[in-house]
Amino acid sequence: MTTHRPIGPVDATKVPRYAGLGTFARLPQIDRVPDYDIAIVGVPFDGGTSFRPGARFGPAAVREASRLLRPGYHVELDVEPVTEVQVVDAGDIACTPYDITRAVREIEEQALPLLGPDKRLISIGGDHTIALPMLRALAKVHGPVALLHFDAHLDTWDTYFDQPVTHGTMFRRAFEEGLLVQDKSMHVGIRGPVYDREDFLRDHEFGFQIIRCSDLDVMGVQAAVAQVRERLGDTPVYVSIDIDVLDPSHAPGTGTPEMGGLLSRELLALLRGLNGINIVGADVVEVAPAYDHADITTLAAATVVFDLLGLMVNRDKERAGLGRTLAKRESVSA
Repeated sequence: MTTHRPIGPVDATKVPRYAGLGTFARLPQIDRVPDYDIAIVGVPFDGGTSFRPGARFGPAAVREASRLLRPGYHVELDVEPVTEVQVVDAGDIACTPYDITRAVREIEEQALPLLGPDKRLISIGGDHTIALPMLRALAKVHGPVALLHFDAHLDTWDTYFDQPVTHGTMFRRAFEEGLLVQDKSMHVGIRGPVYDREDFLRDHEFGFQIIRCSDLDVMGVQAAVAQVRERLGDTPVYVSIDIDVLDPSHAPGTGTPEMGGLLSRELLALLRGLNGINIVGADVVEVAPAYDHADITTLAAATVVFDLLGLMVNRDKERAGLGRTLAKRESVSA
């Protein structure tokens, strides 16, 4: 954790939330601080989509929705993330919209300098393709990680139209490249039909465990949290959240909506129940604002990013022996 006094967001009691700097939660830009602990970066790429395009506009829209946040104190997680550590907005990664292979390389190259043993990165997509270059960059710093994947879809298919890297294939590539810790990764929120029943058998061979939305109907959120925590243990974790894990009524602004998804309150409860896990990186992807209504989807994404910040900071505090113990924090979130 940085030793200097963190520079926080613009004071909403002096500058109205609808005015002023347009960074995430109106946090300082990366070049305005001497050092940082967590960076938030936009990745406006949607060249890997297979249905509705438009996630390239996600980072700007999520930042705009984040104006509504009150980022001082997270009540459920009992943390003040943007005043306890230095959080910055690192702007957007510039990548070509015309060539997936080149774009993936550019994303990895620009993400890597933002990472470090004590520096974490939360990326705002963009389509889910961006998770692969983020995992590649992260593996260069931390080695293989566990993947905690919230999504309606498995994203472990082989190809789309002979393209090996798309928003539905990147976690198969991540497994094949050795970026994931064996038998630690999980999908949460999966639902809907698939192309072939063999899809699930292959996914199991890649070392994934699945909690479907229909499983949550039976087991409930707390049992799901317990299963995830047992699976992950203290392994370094990359959390990847496709906003289509939410039901279309809670996230209409996305490229591949599926009926029967999580409520926004269920997603937040699942995340907050994971207080203390070792998150080393994260993304929130597939926000396509052209299909949104009344900022429902962008506000959901902005809130999830703020929750991820809180989880990361609480982990830092526990590692440093600061604040309340994990057991006490868990009792608050239960």
